[in-house]
Amino acid sequence: MVSPWLAPIIITAIWGFIGIICPFFARGPNKGVTQCCLMLVASTCWLFWLCCYMTQMNPLIGPKLTRNEILIIAREWGNPIKDQIDITYY
Repeated sequence: MVSPWLAPIIITAIWGFIGIICPFFARGPNKGVTQCCLMLVASTCWLFWLCCYMTQMNPLIGPKLTRNEILIIAREWGNPIKDQIDITYY
């Protein structure tokens, strides 16, 4: 299985290259603007990717399951749920 650190390292290296190395190759009369744009684009895109990646690690909203699906999952995981509910009336 692939290491969980592989994707963040590769994406960070790509955006690091764009934001740190590429500005040195900027040419033309607006060299400063081009360098600033490359650094801002790299940092904001990397930050956006990082936020999206991290929210997928621990999602706040889970899947909506029907009662039948919950019973099947519980049975497969070795924790069967009784299909009948005992209710006591007074």
